[in-house]
Amino acid sequence: MIFRRSRNVRRHTEIDPDEIFIDSSNLPDFDTDQFEGQIEKPISKNSLRVAGFLFLCIAVLFTYKIATLQVISGERYKNISENNRLHHSLLFAERGAITDREGKLLAWNETDPSQAEFSLRSYTTDEGLHNLVGYVKYPKKDKFGFYYNTEFGGSDGVEKFFNDALSGDNGLKITETDALGKVLSESVVRPPKKGENISLSIHAGVQKAMYDSISEIARRSGFDGGAGVVMDIKTGQILVSVSNPEYDSNVLTDGKDVDKINGYLKNPYNPFLDRVSSGLYTPGSILKPIFAFAALAEGVITPEKQIESTGELKVPNPYKPGEFTVFKDWKAHGYTDMREAIAVSSDVYFYEIGGGFPGQKGLGIDNINKYSRLFGLGDSLEGNFFSGKKGVIPNPEWKKINFNGDAWRLGDTYNTAIGQYGFQISPIQAVRATAALANGGTVLTPTLLSEKTKQEFLNKSEPTESEYAAVHTENTKIPDAQPSWYTVVREGMRKTVTEGTMKGLNLPYVKVAGKSGTAQLGVTKKQINSWAVGFYPSEAPRYAFAVLLERGPNTATEGGTAAMALWLDWMNLYAHDYLVAN
Repeated sequence: MIFRRSRNVRRHTEIDPDEIFIDSSNLPDFDTDQFEGQIEKPISKNSLRVAGFLFLCIAVLFTYKIATLQVISGERYKNISENNRLHHSLLFAERGAITDREGKLLAWNETDPSQAEFSLRSYTTDEGLHNLVGYVKYPKKDKFGFYYNTEFGGSDGVEKFFNDALSGDNGLKITETDALGKVLSESVVRPPKKGENISLSIHAGVQKAMYDSISEIARRSGFDGGAGVVMDIKTGQILVSVSNPEYDSNVLTDGKDVDKINGYLKNPYNPFLDRVSSGLYTPGSILKPIFAFAALAEGVITPEKQIESTGELKVPNPYKPGEFTVFKDWKAHGYTDMREAIAVSSDVYFYEIGGGFPGQKGLGIDNINKYSRLFGLGDSLEGNFFSGKKGVIPNPEWKKINFNGDAWRLGDTYNTAIGQYGFQISPIQAVRATAALANGGTVLTPTLLSEKTKQEFLNKSEPTESEYAAVHTENTKIPDAQPSWYTVVREGMRKTVTEGTMKGLNLPYVKVAGKSGTAQLGVTKKQINSWAVGFYPSEAPRYAFAVLLERGPNTATEGGTAAMALWLDWMNLYAHDYLVAN
């Protein structure tokens, strides 16, 4: 209380004027910017408490962070630290080479010093092989230099179908560096596994000759292009598979010639289309041998019975007496039996055995469909290299769908029996059916592999899906067929060459049996597809063939037969061994 009273007395003491007005000349030389000469107040306890709390929070935060880095996530950050000095890099596998049956390189790898990470793909410059072999797309980097696509991508043909076998497996290399980036050591953790080499059943020179023959006839006669396929009638091995026009595999793989690539994309004749398996065409008369066989199998007609062709078949209109529907033949053939009808390609003969006529029983559309499918027409060969579009075999259900419910008529059967109307097949289907006629009824599954590669795939314990499909083929046998039926048809096809519509293949150095076909296109019928199918040697068949010239003028004097003749001439000079019987 005493002290408290003393402080109160001091507070109320008066201040003299001389204590207030100090002579300014005697002021101390204070640096006021540094707060000199001012009364210092002690720091308040609240300020100390706030500062202490902040320091405590910082200490807790640092403690938590240290615990996280060293205890909770210590192992992960250790690995990150290791990886900062251990750099992983891909070792790209060498892609397998592709060769023909005689070992000629069709696709291989070349080292480019400016592109050291992986080899570049190169292809033969021979025409006629590119659509078959295909092309690849290289691994791709992002803008930071990292590969987001680490595989070669097979984009078409053999490169695509057998991509798993050709690709191999990439390897991995680890490089250790110090803080300055200096390489301390390198080690290969996983070596790359080279892709497998694939040997094809095709012959490169023979293939190019077929391409050149089709190109020449297309140029001379005004066709858009075409296709050619040659098959071993016993093994199903493909000797030739040509699509014309085609692209250049080197251009598409390199990807730098933008103008040429755009030219391919804009080409109205579609060089990307594999016409052998994915092109669908009206077959026309090349199906007549199949329907002749069907007529014998169903007891519709005997080989010796003759049918007269006056150049047309007049069918009475049941609703309008005295009126007729006329179905034209391409010329008047007179009386023909089965062998001659095949040789001269009599439409009237096949109208009657296909749809029937007074005094002549017909197959009917159901049997036409049945035997078309027995011979492999309308089969897309799922899983096979030559899988493509199924095509169309006309029938009443198909007509209802495509013609607004319109009913099937006798005239539709007539037109189907000569391979017209809505019929569409691919060249690979045509050659399989022809091979079945030549070998006595076995419809073969085509294979593009040489015997060497086929055995390598068969010996694998875990083949890929494409490898398995390529070697585990299933051929089918046409049931309950008499050998004499095939003999009659083959004799008719041989007569086609010696006396009929394919005299251009009546050659001195090989005996060919065949059937030509001219399919009219569109409403105006001013354009045609020209076919030639057959087999050789006719006395002991070894190979079947199907050649197509696509979309040419109906005035063309040369077509599929002429292209086949050019090819056989080349074969006689440079590959005669493939013309003789085994």
